[in-house]
Amino acid sequence: MRHVLALAAFASFAAPAFAQDGGLDAVPDAETVVPGDIVTIGVGAAYGPDYEGSDDYRFLPGAFLRADVGGIGIVTRGLYLYADVVPDGDGKIGVDAGPIAGLRFSRTRQVDDPLVDALPDRKTGIEVGGFAGVSVKGLTNPYDKLSFRLDALTDVNGAWDGWNFGPDITFATPLSRKTFASASVGIDIVSDDFARTYFAVSPEEHALVPALPVYDLDGGVKSWDVGLLVAQAVTGDLLGGFQLFANANYKKLLGDFADSPLVAERGSASQWFVAAGVGYTF
Repeated sequence: MRHVLALAAFASFAAPAFAQDGGLDAVPDAETVVPGDIVTIGVGAAYGPDYEGSDDYRFLPGAFLRADVGGIGIVTRGLYLYADVVPDGDGKIGVDAGPIAGLRFSRTRQVDDPLVDALPDRKTGIEVGGFAGVSVKGLTNPYDKLSFRLDALTDVNGAWDGWNFGPDITFATPLSRKTFASASVGIDIVSDDFARTYFAVSPEEHALVPALPVYDLDGGVKSWDVGLLVAQAVTGDLLGGFQLFANANYKKLLGDFADSPLVAERGSASQWFVAAGVGYTF
């Protein structure tokens, strides 16, 4: 049986313009000895960019799930569901791996910027893939965890095509039986088709919106990000009862992605995402 301190991060909020691309990965994975199945559910609110690269922000509702049931760990990150199907052993080093499935809503609806909004909407991306990584436990206390993970995703409905990859490092630790913290750093590596779908301006789009110049780019390292999560128990402790959560994430778009007119002229390469809410563990 896999023993998990079940905490859900507000990186898992459904932020259609931001969190769906994997930029918010401060999802805690600290472990402790907790016999049996354990589940955390929660609700709250998030504040993030209108689209990736936007300097307009909006509030969004959110919900999340984290569970360890029958030795399978399940967690939501943004609009993505992860299932860790590799049981943890008793040693300090463990293996994490399993499938991912989710949705991408970037620029599929109205955005605040009138020029970007005048461009054709993008299709909702239906994405599947997998993740694999290793984790090291007990570096500073018996229950902390340092994780190295690589996500790989492709769309299956022709929204953007190709493969995206997301290396990530997360350190998570309980500070007491009532307080938990998690910090992460990661990068996003995207395909040529993804880059052109969300950051290019085609000649046809320029003809439709002449104020936006024609712009083309290739895939590559799109961005880096850092995140911080804090959870505080308000009834019981972190293993059961109600907890309050707060999460902050900063993302920096790089190179040709930052130079896109959708970013450099109409938005910002610096992207913030903050969220807070309440969860219940049982």
